Amino acid sequence: MTTLSSPAVAGRRSSLTDYVDLTKPRITLMVVLTAMVGYVVAAPQLRAAGLLSMALGTGLVAAGASALNMILERRTDALMLRTCQRPLPAGRLRPSEALGFGAVLTAAGLLGLAWLTGPLAALVALVTWASYLFAYTPLKTVTSLSTIVGAFPGALPPVIGWAAARGTIEPGAVILFSILFLWQIPHFLAIAWIYREDYARGGLPMLPVVDPEGRLTGRQAVANSLALLLVSLTPAVAGMAGRVYLAGAILLGVGLTGMAVRVAVLRNRQAARGLFLASLGHLALLCTLLILDRP
Repeated sequence: MTTLSSPAVAGRRSSLTDYVDLTKPRITLMVVLTAMVGYVVAAPQLRAAGLLSMALGTGLVAAGASALNMILERRTDALMLRTCQRPLPAGRLRPSEALGFGAVLTAAGLLGLAWLTGPLAALVALVTWASYLFAYTPLKTVTSLSTIVGAFPGALPPVIGWAAARGTIEPGAVILFSILFLWQIPHFLAIAWIYREDYARGGLPMLPVVDPEGRLTGRQAVANSLALLLVSLTPAVAGMAGRVYLAGAILLGVGLTGMAVRVAVLRNRQAARGLFLASLGHLALLCTLLILDRP
């Protein structure tokens, strides 16, 4: 009778779930949804086939980037409680398997975008992929400014959608990029605060880790929430949305800023969790208003 050791158990054929986990489904879903917002806002006439082609290609590139990111971060992930059971640090998948999987997804997504939606959308997706893997990922172990760098690829999905819909990048795409860029700062600061002990354990100098009292973190959350409030009004000014959107953007921006102020004052995990949840609601409602109140 053969007894399975831990390495043998880890070496068993990996399940489909492990490959799905490599794609970071929640992040990939957010990338796809924000890209769809860019497409819908930009499209002179909405075409379901074009929207779905763009969403599929973007999703494949995002999933591929996540799989390759897990290879680069597997040693860091092994040190943190919330990530140590991911497929690579837990030993359920080998790096070579993740590499092949991520490469195939990326190539399929880029080729699909280039063929079905045009070369510009594929190029923006490639820039998103490259900046996520080769700028943001290595900087996470070096500086707290990695959050700002990471906001760049995180803000590009609506630009992919815009480029797919119009074949060009116009001021409206820049506005959507700016909104999503600023939104990510308080969102990620909230996450970093909630898990700051874990990030410290993994050697990642996120701002709440290097700012243990939370004063600078709170100020950054408030400042970027205020900036987001102002920038989120520009779609109405630029004629991309109407008065309903404008009123909603003001209310949502004030609410998010209020939650950021709460973090700055209380400086505790409960306040950070409130900001995190508020940021999710803010983005979902703002995008909904932008789509529904198009001229």
